[in-house]
Formats: sequence, C-alpha cells, structure tokens
Amino acid sequence: MRTPPDADRDGGAESGRDGTGSTSDRDGSETTSRREYLAGLGAAAGLTGAGIAGGLAGCVELPTTQVTYDLDQESFDPPSLPYDQTYPDDEDVTMFRRGLRRLGYYPGETVPDAVTTNWERPTNLRCHNAAKASPLVAPGGDTVLVPADTGKMHAVTPKGEHLWTTETPATRQGFHATPVIVDGVAYLGGYDGANVNQDAGMYAFDVETGEVLWRTEEMHGSVAIGSSAGYWDGYLFVIVEHRYPRQKGELWVFEAESGTPVFSDDRIDGMPHPTVAIYPEYERLLTGSNDGLVYCWEFPSLEFAWSFETDAEVKGPIALYDGAAFVGSWDSNCYRLDVTDGSEDWSFETGGIVMSAPAVDPESGIVYFGSDDWHIYALDAGTGEEVWSTDVGGRVMGALTVTSDAVLAGTTAGEVVALEKDTGDLRWFVETRGQATSAPVPHDGRIFAAERAVMSGCWDEDSPEEVQAPGHTYCLVDAE
Repeated sequence: MRTPPDADRDGGAESGRDGTGSTSDRDGSETTSRREYLAGLGAAAGLTGAGIAGGLAGCVELPTTQVTYDLDQESFDPPSLPYDQTYPDDEDVTMFRRGLRRLGYYPGETVPDAVTTNWERPTNLRCHNAAKASPLVAPGGDTVLVPADTGKMHAVTPKGEHLWTTETPATRQGFHATPVIVDGVAYLGGYDGANVNQDAGMYAFDVETGEVLWRTEEMHGSVAIGSSAGYWDGYLFVIVEHRYPRQKGELWVFEAESGTPVFSDDRIDGMPHPTVAIYPEYERLLTGSNDGLVYCWEFPSLEFAWSFETDAEVKGPIALYDGAAFVGSWDSNCYRLDVTDGSEDWSFETGGIVMSAPAVDPESGIVYFGSDDWHIYALDAGTGEEVWSTDVGGRVMGALTVTSDAVLAGTTAGEVVALEKDTGDLRWFVETRGQATSAPVPHDGRIFAAERAVMSGCWDEDSPEEVQAPGHTYCLVDAE
C-alpha cells in the first residue's frame, strides 16, 4: 500500500461544500406501463426530448390539493424482515446501501482473494468535495447506473459497454447522490441550485432509455440534494439543502409517479447531507445535518419524534440495526442511539472526524466504519467495544460495504481496499487515480467504485480550476 503525502493526513475531509438519452442498440424488454404512464406525465408537463424544458412539480403549498400524503401511523403494520432481506421487500426496487436500513450489507456476495481492473470510464470532473455518487446495479443485473458530478447520468452494462448518457441542468456540481430504482425508473436528486437561477431538482429517469420522465422545477429556493432518496409505498423521501437566506434543510416527500411534492418539514438547521434511513418495524425515519443534530420522525406519519446533539457536523448516512441508529460525527465519535427515544447507548472516539457511513454485519453483530485518522474500525454493535482496527493509509470518508467475507472501502490515498471481515487484515488494495470516495458496490463477481477527479486550484481564488485527471468509475474482477 503506497504511503500518502503528509498533507492528506493533516487535511480535513471536506472544505465546505446531449440532452436526449443517447441509447446504444440492445435488446430490451418491452416498456412497462409505469414508464409509459410517467412518460405521458412528462409530455403533459412540457418535457421535451431533452427531458428538461418545463416541469411537472413546482413550488406549492404543502400538502397539495392534487395529491395528499396520507400514510397513517395507526394502520401501519409492516412485516418484520430479517436483516439479510431489504425494505421494501420487492425485487424490482434497489437503492443506496442495499435498502432503507442503509446497512451496506451484501450477504450473498463474496470478495475475490485478488482482483484486477476489468474496465474504467472517466466520470467526474468537478471540485466539490462531497463523497462521489456510488454506481448502482439495476434489478435484473444488466444495467449499471453511474451518476456524475458533471450533471450527466450514464448507463453501462456490467462489462462496461455504454448504453446511454443523459445530460441535465445540474452542470456545475452535478450528482453526488445514488439513485433509487423502482419498476424501471431511477429517481435521483441533483445540485442544480449551484447554477444561477435554478433550484435543486429531483429527476425520474427511464432506466431503459435514459429519458427524463419528470423533473421538479422549484423547491423553496433549494441549492442541492446530496441525499439519496428512500422509497416506500409510492412515495420518495429525500433531504434538501438550502443556502439562502440561511443555511438549513428540509425533509421532502414526493409522489413517485408524478414528482408532485406532498409534504415538507423545514425544521432542519444547517445544510444536511445524509441520506434518509428508514426503519419500518420501529416506525422511524432519521437523518443528520451540519448543525450536529440527528433528526428523527415517526414513520410514516412524519410526526417529529426526537433529536440528538453531537458536538460537530453529522454528514454521513446512518445505519439502522438492532433497534438502534449508528451515527458518525465530525466530533470524531461513532454513536449508537436508541431509535425509540434518541437516548445514547454508547459512543466510540477515534482520532479524526467520522464521515463514512457505517456498515453492519447482522450475522456477527459487528459495525464497521472509517475515520479521518486513516483507520477502519470494527466494533461490537451491542457494547461499542473495539474488535479490531486497521490503518489503511488514507482518510476514509465514503460509505463502507460488508459482504459475506470482507469489508470494502475507498480511501483518499487513492485506493480501494478489501479487509478480512473477522480480523481486519488486508486482503488486497487497488490504486486509483483520485480519491476513492464512493461506496464499493459488489455484484455477481464484480466490484464497482468511483473516485474524485485529480484537480488543482479548487480552493485558491487566484488560480483557475484545472482537471489533471478525470475521476473514473472502476469495475474490479477476480484476478485469477
């Protein structure tokens, strides 16, 4: 493993903050009625072939008179699923961290003893310092979606063959979230508000063609959606960031078929980055924010339940397991909180800020997370006792992944690493060009990951921004 420069150890993890889907020829299944319905809505709303002109959902008084959010708490009775299954329990739905509990747990996947790069594609070109979007394999396994920080959405086959690319108005800082796919439609929020006279936008893409089926137009002056959406029973749940007149955030709910907003709650202070985590059997929805708070609502009624204060920003996704929320904070701690009332069960202090999303192995009861102190930690989820820790040679700010036999992570030293799950011993590492900040995503013998571009002049007002090397998306396969 190469030795990173000292500047990497000393630096903080974050300093602040063609229009049609051009489709290659391939055999595809017949368009579903859901996609036809959404496409019809887009046409009615004035969406052109570019998918962008006009829009369906605007800034409305919430809830709207057209669609109301009516999920009742008293009648809510979800099944209690084992942790090797996901919410929603639907083979046509897939999302970031493999489900609403955001465990990052892939029990059906194994990691090879050695890997090689099967293919790589240039993807990211922007300076923005958030973790990059993770690739997402669509249900059926024949399409991999790759959101880019240029505002483009790419689709490739698992072998890296280009299927389509769709451009959007989010051209300045693009996409940093990962889509949720429901019945052949991918939903994703962007940093559209970084462009002048634009609000952040939610998008619905046809996975087969790349067509934009709908896009929101106005969201209360929002600047960005860095949060990956959650999906439940026809609704999308997402966290939105605002910069003016003050930094704050909102929880929004959209009707998935139309993009119509049906609920918002603007109680969040600071600019929230974390993806929403939903714990159906405990009837809770959680997120965090730059104000250092963890916010929790009853689910699905969205009556506010509680908040918990850490001593610094909460930027990474939260994992839900064993009736608890596992939360990393820039105060250098990982916390276990009771999801019922927000009380602290334990905290574990590291030597640097904690931005990475924890991954949980429910079979062993171990939670894994990374820190700016260059270490990946394995803790007993019940007690918070350290099981092992491993120096991986660089800051770990992206989400961790745990499989049946290994822990996967990217580092700011420019590496994707695999550790033995039980001991933390290094199994292998692969060097990348830039800082590897997406979650590594295993699927059917392949591991997909994305990185930042190698840039200069990003935070220097006297120097122009310059791309020294594009950030790539990689596919790793068994080297043997």
